[in-house]
Amino acid sequence: MQIRFYGRDYDTTFNFENQIKLRDALVKSNILPSTVVVSIDDQILPLSTIIKNDIELLVTTVSSGG
Repeated sequence: MQIRFYGRDYDTTFNFENQIKLRDALVKSNILPSTVVVSIDDQILPLSTIIKNDIELLVTTVSSGG
């Protein structure tokens, strides 16, 4: 299964063999879950969302250094 994370700060694609929680996919893709909001079709996804199929997800950074 292929997951693409894209947005202003991200444009990466990763392959995973099995279904995976969104939070785990972010971590394995070196994206810190606490600093982003993930959405698809203008719908924000909870970090507990299970991803089962190929998908493209918009990643929006919500925190920054000070």
